[in-house]
Amino acid sequence: MASKQYIEIPLPSLIHRIGGEKVKQAKGIAVEYDCLLSRVRRSRHWRLSGDAIAIQSYKEQLQYLADDRFRFLIQKVEAALLAHPDKLETLEQKLARLIAENPNVTLAELIELTQCTLAEARIARDRADAW
Repeated sequence: MASKQYIEIPLPSLIHRIGGEKVKQAKGIAVEYDCLLSRVRRSRHWRLSGDAIAIQSYKEQLQYLADDRFRFLIQKVEAALLAHPDKLETLEQKLARLIAENPNVTLAELIELTQCTLAEARIARDRADAW
C-alpha cells in the first residue's frame, strides 16, 4: 500500500482510552473500509493505516454509530485528515482545482504536480476550457 493517498495515524494507548471490546469492534469496521487498525509491534500503541478517502469513510461510520467510546479515535482521525486535505481529492478534482487556481498551468506542470498521464491532463484542460 504505497499509493500517494496512503496515510498512517498513530493512536497512542488506544485500548486504555476506549477499551478492548471497542477496539475489536473498531478493527472489524476498519476491515470493511479496507483500512488496517493494528498494534505497533508489541507496544500499547496502535495505528490506523489506509487510503485517505477510505479512512474518511471509516471515520464517518464511527460517527454514525454515535458511541462516546469512539470519540478519541474519531478526534485522532479528524486531526490527521486535516493535515492531509490534498489526499482527500480525486485526481479529477485535483486537476480541476489546479487549473482553476492557475489557468496558465502547462500540461507538463500538471503531470509533475499530480503524477497523472498526459491524456488525463489534456482531458482536465479540455473540461476547464469548456466552462
